[in-house]
Amino acid sequence: MYFQVHQPLRLRKFSIFDEHSGPMMREYFDEELNRKILHRVATKCYYPANNIMLELLNRYDGRFKVAYSISGSLLEQAKLYEPHLIESFQKLADTGHVEFLCETYYHSLSSLWPKKDEFYEQVRMQKKLIEELFSYTPKTFRNTELLFSTDIAKLSENCGFKGILAEGIEHVLGWRSPNFVYKARGSDTRILFRNYRLSDDVAYRFSAKWWGEYPLTADKYALWLSKVKGQTINLFMDYETFGEHHWADTGIFDFLKHFPEYALRHPDLSFSHPHETVKLKPADEIDVLWAISWADIERDSSAWLGNKMQHMCFELLQKLEGPVRELDDPEYYGVWRYLQNSDHLYYLCTKSLADGDVHKYFSPYGDPFDGFVTFINILHDFKDRIDRKLKEKQAKEKKNKRK
Repeated sequence: MYFQVHQPLRLRKFSIFDEHSGPMMREYFDEELNRKILHRVATKCYYPANNIMLELLNRYDGRFKVAYSISGSLLEQAKLYEPHLIESFQKLADTGHVEFLCETYYHSLSSLWPKKDEFYEQVRMQKKLIEELFSYTPKTFRNTELLFSTDIAKLSENCGFKGILAEGIEHVLGWRSPNFVYKARGSDTRILFRNYRLSDDVAYRFSAKWWGEYPLTADKYALWLSKVKGQTINLFMDYETFGEHHWADTGIFDFLKHFPEYALRHPDLSFSHPHETVKLKPADEIDVLWAISWADIERDSSAWLGNKMQHMCFELLQKLEGPVRELDDPEYYGVWRYLQNSDHLYYLCTKSLADGDVHKYFSPYGDPFDGFVTFINILHDFKDRIDRKLKEKQAKEKKNKRK
């Protein structure tokens, strides 16, 4: 079982017609909203789920295991607004039965950029943060939103990881099952494909009264798992599944409390960490030419790069890399990287029907176009500030040379 834990830094409504001369972090990011949302999600999900996990990990002493991928963006906010949350995850780490995965520090799409310097740097930053906070060196890679391709598998291997997580979709697997370990073509990287049907039975359908299998109980779910053929069942989901996406009154926490007990009653079921699972012999070699993800019906990058608004913002973010690196100012680095949170592009998605409803649920904007105006205005203001700062720096350097 693996859980993604992430909250972005949401943007403040921003107009180019207003005066903007204050600190960029305060001008661009809505501190009050971010504090409020983190406190709400921590209260409804993170704290109660962690309390249950701690009790389960201690009770089963190695027979129950979980893995987390916690973004740097979430951990930075926790340091500011919810320091006890970090302590709560540290208690889980102290059991010795939790694996912490690595991802991009700022939950970014840098793996899709032509230049990979930023990707490698964010992975190094994330690895260092996990080591500092949890005394654990990540062994497995989980890219932002499960973005995966053969090229991304090679990037992961270059960072020293033996395994990577991916979405187990049919147009990639074909006749193959997601319940086996695979090898990425051209590298030694092992791939763990998410069993999205069984994962989404909990993550999305748990409280759906229209679902034919409602209500889902721990014993029923464990029975389903016991009948699965293969080497592994990879259950990956957002941690907010517990208490936020499905509220406490749905019984989701009771499900979590009892699931390990019922699963372990089946002799063919046991819990394993991703870094242990990737040691199994791969069943086949997989080549994925175009990036896939766990988002929307298409399961590709279109959730973030599906329209012209998203592409415009994405390209401007990339173009800022050179000027930001030339400026070499920690404040500007930090702002630029927080603007890389994939969520900012996700909110600009213009898909309709079910996928559109999901994007609206997470978005702080009235509609994608309102989000685009805010994001592009901030990006242009940020670019203007960089340009002015660079001119000041260059003028100062010329002056020093004359001296």
